[in-house]
Amino acid sequence: MRGSRSDNLSAARVVVREADGKTYVEAHGNWLVDTIGAVYSVMCKIEEETAPGDIIIDVRNLGQVDTSGAYLLGRVTRRCGAPDGDFHFVGVHAVARDLIAEVRERTSACSPVETSTFGFLKAMSRIGAGLEAMLFELIGTLGFFGKTLTTGLATFAQPWRFRLTSTIWAMEEVGVNAMPIVATLSFFIGAVIALMGANLLETFGVTVFMVDLVGLSVLREFAVLITAIMLAARSDSAFTASIGSMKMQQEIDAMRVMGLDPYEALVLPRVVACVLMAPLLTFGAMLSGLFGGMLVAWTAQEITPAVFISRLYTEVPIDHFWVGLSKAPVFGLVVAIIGCRQGMEVQNNVESLGRRVTASVVQSIFTVIVIEAAFALLYMELGI
Repeated sequence: MRGSRSDNLSAARVVVREADGKTYVEAHGNWLVDTIGAVYSVMCKIEEETAPGDIIIDVRNLGQVDTSGAYLLGRVTRRCGAPDGDFHFVGVHAVARDLIAEVRERTSACSPVETSTFGFLKAMSRIGAGLEAMLFELIGTLGFFGKTLTTGLATFAQPWRFRLTSTIWAMEEVGVNAMPIVATLSFFIGAVIALMGANLLETFGVTVFMVDLVGLSVLREFAVLITAIMLAARSDSAFTASIGSMKMQQEIDAMRVMGLDPYEALVLPRVVACVLMAPLLTFGAMLSGLFGGMLVAWTAQEITPAVFISRLYTEVPIDHFWVGLSKAPVFGLVVAIIGCRQGMEVQNNVESLGRRVTASVVQSIFTVIVIEAAFALLYMELGI
């Protein structure tokens, strides 16, 4: 943007004079991006050493001026309370004052960069920032859950809108394909519990109670916890990555343009699949964990499978089975909500996708453990 008063004026020059307690800055020549280098240091010195309220800009000898020249010329009065006041200018120019005001309006002075400090206050500020971020994440997740819940209720009122094919596909990915790794981990967990329990109980000569220990721990806690953690690590990251990649490629925006609800098409099938398959995975993990414990009891303590199953049936109440199974749908819901929400938050870059996948897994595992602790306290108070 340029205005001219004379095309034959020379490069930018500045003359500074004092009169009546004021500092007059006379601009001469063309103040363009290619010419203002000669006066840059002088203008910076004026800005630093002169009170901005005492500066008067004389534009009578100013030639062409562009946004760079206007910015440099207006810097000297920026710190004044009224930087564009009439008392700051002498003379008339076609565009100088308007351009200086426009450039100032569209630019802002950067605040000094904070220097890193150490100590108690810095630690408290970081803790506070972390707690604030955690609060915002919690609010965002609850809002996402509410939106998913209303979408589910609307779909329940109109069942023909439910995407059965997508849900079956998600159930296969979440449940059938995850069963081998969940069963394997649970098998080894049951075997380790039996082995450690046998070594401890052998000291007291009551190794038969190892059956009670394996049954109680696997049925009540470890099977559902292993299932939830594997859902968070495997399925949750897959949800975030798939939805996030669609978000990056603007496929979700395209769905909205076509009148499709992304929550109905992408989120709800995954949530339903996790809620339905989590109990089945937990049941498989229970059987696998008990089998691992039985195998160790048979090989290490010569407790035959018949004795193991008989004692498990008589000494471990069925309530522990239902306690463990009751947690599974809740864990499946939490994992699916967090995974889909993080996918929806992905921006249009790969770095954002990586951060969201990591956040998805970490948040899911953390939330699962917190809810597990809450369930333990609840059932203890209820005497279950």
